Amino acid sequence: ETGLRYMVPTTNNIVETSNLKLSIQVSLSGLSFCILNIETQTIDYLNNVSFKKKLNPKEVLFKLQNFFDSEEPLQRQFAGIIVIHKNELNTMVPSALFNEENLADYLKFNNKILSTDFITFDKIEINDSVNVYIPFVNINNYLYERFGEFTFKHFSTILIEQILNAEKNSEKPKMYVNICDENFEIIVVEKGKLKLYNSFDFKTKEDFIYYIMFTAEQLKLNPEIFELIFTGNIDSKDELYTIAYKYVRFVFFSKRIDSYKYSDQAQPENNHSQFVILNSF
Repeated sequence: ETGLRYMVPTTNNIVETSNLKLSIQVSLSGLSFCILNIETQTIDYLNNVSFKKKLNPKEVLFKLQNFFDSEEPLQRQFAGIIVIHKNELNTMVPSALFNEENLADYLKFNNKILSTDFITFDKIEINDSVNVYIPFVNINNYLYERFGEFTFKHFSTILIEQILNAEKNSEKPKMYVNICDENFEIIVVEKGKLKLYNSFDFKTKEDFIYYIMFTAEQLKLNPEIFELIFTGNIDSKDELYTIAYKYVRFVFFSKRIDSYKYSDQAQPENNHSQFVILNSF
């Protein structure tokens, strides 16, 4: 579904006079939308939609079009749009080793890619690295047609930047786990440095804890010492939390560091849900 080059925009609803910014998170298992009023620093729309099963990029585009056609808040004028691509088609490269002509080479070791795939990258200044990835090009094309210019990033770019910012003065090893439906990301930081980023699919709580403990073992992290910090779609009643607490002594929930106000229609479930989209502006 990738490989299509960007079309020339025919209409442009992104306008200088609007005081609204829209962020859209796209994955094969769901869509999220968030609107920020820049003037009042208020989140006035927040909507997270999980699909019942993983869709293909064509089906996701159809869902996205339906939302734009049916949701009144999404039909307003925007001063800017950010699109977050959430998939496993990415890899991290140290800046010193990065060459823009070799994008396909970086991805081919851990992803099946086609010669027609459109590959791009985000620079992550905070740890001097580059995130190489394949975006959902059909989604980008549709949004270009509808709005004209917009910014897009990979989900993991924002997640890693936020966590490294929060942990830059921390000494202890910490494992962040961001949970979304049947997929989660692990980010391990120690002394403010990124030690590991990886993404996993899981079906059961046993799969889930296996990947966490295996990662800890590989990095020689002692479950009596390191801190396990959850973000995303989880709470203390969740079976994933319960099983993690059996195996790891220190388990916490992250706290978003933002100063936004939230309208009644846009209250996040808790302090650690919607972590990436609310940190994307």
